[in-house]
Amino acid sequence: MSNLFDLSGKVALVTGASRGLGQQFARALAGAGADLVITSRTRDSLESFAGEIRGIGRRVCSIALDIRDHASIERGVADALGEIGQLDILVNNAGCNIRKPALDVTWDDWNTILDTNLRGTFFVAQAVARHMIERRARNVNDWNGGRIINIGSVTCVAGYAGLGPYGASRGGVKQLTMSLAHDWGKHGITVNCLAPGWFKTQQNRSLYEDEGWVEYLCERIPLGRPGSPGDLDGALLLLASDASRYITGQTLLVDGGVSVGAIRALPAQKP
Repeated sequence: MSNLFDLSGKVALVTGASRGLGQQFARALAGAGADLVITSRTRDSLESFAGEIRGIGRRVCSIALDIRDHASIERGVADALGEIGQLDILVNNAGCNIRKPALDVTWDDWNTILDTNLRGTFFVAQAVARHMIERRARNVNDWNGGRIINIGSVTCVAGYAGLGPYGASRGGVKQLTMSLAHDWGKHGITVNCLAPGWFKTQQNRSLYEDEGWVEYLCERIPLGRPGSPGDLDGALLLLASDASRYITGQTLLVDGGVSVGAIRALPAQKP
């Protein structure tokens, strides 16, 4: 039986790959056999990581792409196709957060978060899906039109203090995922949302410096610990591969079970 998780011959585009979970996602895909397109706002920030991927024998191209700039998205996807020829998988990872009490959120804070996490996610998906649809139209017997994985978070399904605009953007990604799955299913494209729980990243690193807060957090996670980056690899490869060929429009929570107890609201910091 063939390996359903084998990505040999596939090309994956990962946005926000200059650090953190973006790099973890890219490593997992490359480890399963995929060649890569990695993006960030500045190409220089990708060069060291691109060298790492080449070192394991995968093709990789680095593209400057700002997901808050529509022209940059269109140009970046076109550049990727010109350099590497095809896109089979999209990991829509780039995002941001500004952590503030709701009364302190400014108009610009809201726009920055929503423009990045929601509008950017949509227009990157649109640009990549356009290529996937055109390619499948040239080969109508190919049922596999492509895999789009939007990165959400546990805030897709639970609200937390200090994360109002962020939660709104991630909830929007969940709804957007279902809509795009319905829209593009006829083209053989699956669209799913991978939603991590509480993982230590560059965005929230300062929270994890508070040992009391970490203890408080772990008490509310059924598995008793925050996530480690490798905890996401299996779910990512499921959604990127033929193993998920009949899964679309879904939000897969990888959160140690914290969403099960979401009614016990977890504040942005220890009270």
